[in-house]
Amino acid sequence: MTYKAKVITVCALAVGLACMAVPALAQDAPKGCPTAESIGWQLGCQAYSFNKFTFYEAVDKTASLGLKWIEAYPGQRLCADKPESVKFEHSMPAELQKEVLEKLKSANVTLVNYGVVGLSKDEADARKVFDFAKAMGIKTIVSEPAPAALPMLDKLCTEYGVNIAIHNHPKPSMYWDYKKLLDATKGVSKHIGSCSDTGHWSRSGISPVEAITALCEAKRIVSLHFKDLNEFGNPEAHDVAWGTGKSEAKAVLAELYKSGFKGVFSIEYEYNWENSVPDIAVCVANFEKMAQELVAAKK
Repeated sequence: MTYKAKVITVCALAVGLACMAVPALAQDAPKGCPTAESIGWQLGCQAYSFNKFTFYEAVDKTASLGLKWIEAYPGQRLCADKPESVKFEHSMPAELQKEVLEKLKSANVTLVNYGVVGLSKDEADARKVFDFAKAMGIKTIVSEPAPAALPMLDKLCTEYGVNIAIHNHPKPSMYWDYKKLLDATKGVSKHIGSCSDTGHWSRSGISPVEAITALCEAKRIVSLHFKDLNEFGNPEAHDVAWGTGKSEAKAVLAELYKSGFKGVFSIEYEYNWENSVPDIAVCVANFEKMAQELVAAKK
């Protein structure tokens, strides 16, 4: 074999190995998740996945993935043609709210969740967030309210027809252990439950399957920040393609499917910030594939 032929062969082998090492999105993989949708799972993006960009760019990136839902967070710059001081937040004036809704409609993306946002113990202050949610058609406010505030917030949930999903940041945050949420919500309606962040449970050394199973039994899951991480029990672990990491992604979905859960899964991909769309596309494809396998296994 000539030197040139050897070089070509080695290069071809290297390219082949590189392709095998990176989870690839199949060429014929459909955009979106029709099977997941058929069982009541609404997969969308948490705009924080695109926090290096504007909210309008986050909407466009979500739409480019074939997804129809988005969860906004407070403080993201709204768009490039307005000053940096103009943010997506619940204090937006009515005319700006209308513009945002028009942008969402044009992209065929629905704003379903808003958070993580603070909810005050003061009812008048809390109402400002609920008023915004009602005006924008938001179904769920994602927050980490103090347990003492939950009875008052539950009353607002019933009045406005809006849910609260209590988010778990990693240890030692208020609700890092799912048992704390179960204790805090014993006396309130099912309008209040968990925004189950499977990645943060992994970082805190809690099995996501264990947590999901307990919350499903108590019927306390409202929505999810779904993740899969490269390590378990490491606070510095980072996101990887769903189904390839240590966060029990497939087993979690199996438990949710068995329990009959229907609701929003927000993709909060906190890695490769500048160019995460290809990574998220793999997560979307893998999510749909896992949903297909669960449905097929039940037949």
